[in-house]
Amino acid sequence: MAPGPVSRRSLIGAAALSALGAGALRFSSATGLDLSRPLLFTSPTVQPFRDRLPILPTRDGSSATVIARTTQHQFHRDWGSSPAFAYGDETYLGPVLENTAGVTSRVTLQNQLGAHPFAKDVDHTLHGVAADFGTAPRTVLHMHGGKTPPEHDGHPHDFLVPGEQFTHEFPNRQDATAMWYHDHSMGTTRLNVYAGLASMYLLRDEWDTGRPDNPLGLPAGEFEVPLMLQEKIFKPGGIQSVRSTVIVPEGSWEGGAVGDVGVVNGKVWPEMDVARGLYRFRIINAGSFSVWNLFFSNAMPFWVIGTDGGLLDAPVQTTSLRLAPAERVDVLVDFGRLRSGETVELRNDEAPPGQAAIIGARVMPLFCRFRAGSATGHTQPVPQTLRGGSGQPPKLPPLPTPSRVRNVTLSQPFDLRIPPSVMSLNNLPFTTDDIEMPVQGTTEQWNIVNVTPDPHPVHIHLIMFRILNRQKLNWFSYQLLHPQPPIGTRWTPSPKGYEIGAVQAPAAWESGLKDTVRVDGHSITRIVMRWPTEDELDFDPDAAFEPHGATARAGDPSHGEHLEEIQGYVWHCHILDHEDHDMMLRFRTPAPNPAS
Repeated sequence: MAPGPVSRRSLIGAAALSALGAGALRFSSATGLDLSRPLLFTSPTVQPFRDRLPILPTRDGSSATVIARTTQHQFHRDWGSSPAFAYGDETYLGPVLENTAGVTSRVTLQNQLGAHPFAKDVDHTLHGVAADFGTAPRTVLHMHGGKTPPEHDGHPHDFLVPGEQFTHEFPNRQDATAMWYHDHSMGTTRLNVYAGLASMYLLRDEWDTGRPDNPLGLPAGEFEVPLMLQEKIFKPGGIQSVRSTVIVPEGSWEGGAVGDVGVVNGKVWPEMDVARGLYRFRIINAGSFSVWNLFFSNAMPFWVIGTDGGLLDAPVQTTSLRLAPAERVDVLVDFGRLRSGETVELRNDEAPPGQAAIIGARVMPLFCRFRAGSATGHTQPVPQTLRGGSGQPPKLPPLPTPSRVRNVTLSQPFDLRIPPSVMSLNNLPFTTDDIEMPVQGTTEQWNIVNVTPDPHPVHIHLIMFRILNRQKLNWFSYQLLHPQPPIGTRWTPSPKGYEIGAVQAPAAWESGLKDTVRVDGHSITRIVMRWPTEDELDFDPDAAFEPHGATARAGDPSHGEHLEEIQGYVWHCHILDHEDHDMMLRFRTPAPNPAS
């Protein structure tokens, strides 16, 4: 058969691979690295389903103290314990906090962290990360998904050193949903969250009460289970590792790593005994890097009833869904169709993104297993509707019409080097003053243009938004006709005229309120949001404040911390390596100009 025509894209891809190979050979020659050996570290072989799925403890979130500590945690019963971080009395992760919509939560974070489990992996070139970070880790608490006053949002510069504490106030003036709280420290979020500083926060209301007699007829109590999914790489003995490849030297930012072991609620490939009936799983992709396509091994259907911002209008039946880092889904699963003793696995078949696949990353296929018993569980049927009916919250409003359209970009400027090149939003560093300034009370559409080949989950603090659609991008022509300048110069060309193919509506289960959106490689993702006003929020979202640890640090210049006044919020990629360097920008939401 005669060969077919060679496309421009294939030529570019071949050239990129050739350049990568040449760069790797140069690196090998300079360092003595043996490229005939595997480039990726792999976890020791371990048998799945040896551990029970841990049920994270639930605590009253109206008034709580979460102490960040250095711990030891056993991820698998056949391994020893590993250095880790945790909140409260846990050895990894933290308690699930629970409160009621409209009731303010006062959560005190205490930094009692000792030596960092990844002290040797700290990259001190990122945003002036302190020289003593490995022995005196900084941390700050962010309530992801919360409509939170700026001084309580957990700004990356508002971190605490060991010995400091701060009480956050979360108004909870929003719909019932599953949020999560996690570290958000400048330049080191990837290390702190991976070490264990994360857990879930459940907000209830008069309809979604969390009690067995809830008006919506949803599973509750033992039949409602938070599942925090992660991927990891382990060293011999079960010691967790943030490094994935020998290519990047220890102590240098890597750019993100595909794990080869699935972890759920802090255990490797655990098993859960389930009754034969309906369960409600509050699932979060708490991983640092990968998008997963989740499904059950027997292809049985399940129902998505909510996303980041709360309940959908009605359940959406599916057999699989793609979940990016930081996204949450609220799902109903019916184990009543299983025979007693029958098992089913929660699995993934999403291929690693291209840049990881080039060096050998493979699919991480498994998270956990469920084993049906003989007992009968929650036997009420899947609700027909969740909003708009009797005993239900109001329906979601129609998508608002934007009065302004913004184009924003995600890029990785081509710079073949080891460690990898910087990631960027709008081609700008975090320190820029060239930031978005949406006005309170206005509705905007953001066209998020991703010129990289890999997916990125974009999270915007303070607000919820709705997904309009996605569309493929002619990225080659877009960049050819709009050459990208050096980092530091804003680069946000309009994607109009560079679209390819049909507009893709969001998946039915993505139709609700979102705070994080998956932006696929070489694509345009369009979202719409209304920026709330000070009167609606009952706080000024544009108020400036002093860092809460500044008083304690002001007399100790050796820490070299940021002490300047802070104003506004941040938006960023939730691949945590990307967030740390440098795919994160500030934004402000000023009040309308009375003269306009």
